[in-house]
Amino acid sequence: MSEDKSSSANKRLNQVSAHLSSQKLPPDYADVLSQINTLRTIAATPDINRRGYIRQKQAGKLWVRERLEELLDHSSFQEIGSLSGTVIWEKTGPIREKPVSFVPSNNVQGIGKLRGRRILLTADDFSLRSGHADGSTVGKTVYLEKLALALKLPVVKLVDGSSGGGSVTTIRKEGWSYLPYLSMYRHVVDQLNQGIPNLGAVVGPAIGLGAARVVSCHFSVMAADVGSLFNAGPEVVKGATFEDGLDFQSLGGPLIHCTNGTIDNLAANEAECYEQIRTILAFLPNSGRDAPPVITNDDPEDREDEALRRVIPRRQARMYNPRTIITSVVDQNSWFEIGALWGRTAIGGLARLGGRPIGVISLNCEVNGGALDAAGSQKLTRLLKLCDVMNLPVLQFIDVPGYAIGTAAERTATMRWGVELAKTYYSTTMPLFNIITRRVYGVAGGIMLGARDPVMQVAWPSGQWGSLPLEGGIEVGHRHELREAEKAGHKAELYKELEEEYLRLMNPVRTANAFGIEEIIDPKDTRKVCCAWVRHVYHVTIPERLADRAAGRIRPVFA
Repeated sequence: MSEDKSSSANKRLNQVSAHLSSQKLPPDYADVLSQINTLRTIAATPDINRRGYIRQKQAGKLWVRERLEELLDHSSFQEIGSLSGTVIWEKTGPIREKPVSFVPSNNVQGIGKLRGRRILLTADDFSLRSGHADGSTVGKTVYLEKLALALKLPVVKLVDGSSGGGSVTTIRKEGWSYLPYLSMYRHVVDQLNQGIPNLGAVVGPAIGLGAARVVSCHFSVMAADVGSLFNAGPEVVKGATFEDGLDFQSLGGPLIHCTNGTIDNLAANEAECYEQIRTILAFLPNSGRDAPPVITNDDPEDREDEALRRVIPRRQARMYNPRTIITSVVDQNSWFEIGALWGRTAIGGLARLGGRPIGVISLNCEVNGGALDAAGSQKLTRLLKLCDVMNLPVLQFIDVPGYAIGTAAERTATMRWGVELAKTYYSTTMPLFNIITRRVYGVAGGIMLGARDPVMQVAWPSGQWGSLPLEGGIEVGHRHELREAEKAGHKAELYKELEEEYLRLMNPVRTANAFGIEEIIDPKDTRKVCCAWVRHVYHVTIPERLADRAAGRIRPVFA
């Protein structure tokens, strides 16, 4: 019996050997490598006659491969999934074939470098099926999100289409309809909370899931000339809401979404989008397990600016440009503002002190007198969470008369968003340093000052504080006396007398006498004081913070 089995096996082996030898296979795998090279060449070469490519160029947009060249360091891109797509094969022999056509996946992804920093990148190809999902896009998207968590590398997302969203034609192709699970989203949330930078650019119409992906990022920017964003396009909107005559810009262009907080920043074009992404990445670590990257700096840490003594007007009703203070104190040319076009009662962004990255918060007295409204509170909430997950200490320039008041403030839920801001101040743990430049009043002032114990802060000689500003506060506190004075015809004189008395008592030196403020400094020395603080933070506090995060004792949350 065993001899029969051995004979049968040898006979079968000889048949297979004869079959293979008859095919005259090459000694290596050059044939397979040739197929790979063919497909990669097709994917990297634009089909200038394809309708989608022509529309892409007519819209003034770069092709997806051109975007990689524009954004990344030269020759640094290593593609992941370069062969994914739809291939038509031609049989050339019993076990041989060659590709005769190839429609690559309309999502290009891989690893590249931005100014020497390794990043993961995903970019839509709107010229293929308008960026809608094909058979490989969804799987590639999920894989990249997982890879970011495994490698702890920043992710850049160039959105031009639906970024993996479906299409009704998918139902026809597959023969059945599907439940729209978002399998990648839990991985995105993990990245956001772990402080793995997610940076998105809207470089075309961002639709549905594509819109959600870029809005979910830690930072987003839109190209003014080609960008737009919406839940559904004009045709779908027309069918659902009967709103007719809409185009991409009127439905969801930059004038809408860069002014309502959906997108953080506006850029003139794609090139400026990519420059903003390079700039903000330079402030951020690869993940929350690391300290922010420190660079060499030739701006002296003890540089003085006597002009700061004159920034705050002596007349309390007069306003000033708070960005003048920010740019004077931080390292020269390091200020990067986030959200300048929305939530304009507040100012926020990133900068450096002695080469060390920090978050910067200021109130904007040139808008609504600096009274913090709902949108301003939302902007500061977002920035505080960003700084917390990225281990960025925050420097605050405080001049706040309180929360915005009036019917508009009530209709926009100012107190609701103000309380959300308070929760964020007290639930985050990154170091804070306060420079009280002028007013600190009410609940808003108390929240901004008191979220750390002990507080780290100094005041300028222009500081003034209390539960209410004098304007309105005198009327409330002395209502009966003023009413009686009005009957007697000398209300104005009494009001002036009360105002002068309160101004005398509100001298900040009196507060310092009672140790109500720790120290009052000469404004010209502000940079030196701030640099000394942040130097200590980077040498002592951040290493302790990283150890606490590694041990799970603190768990910052962005999403």
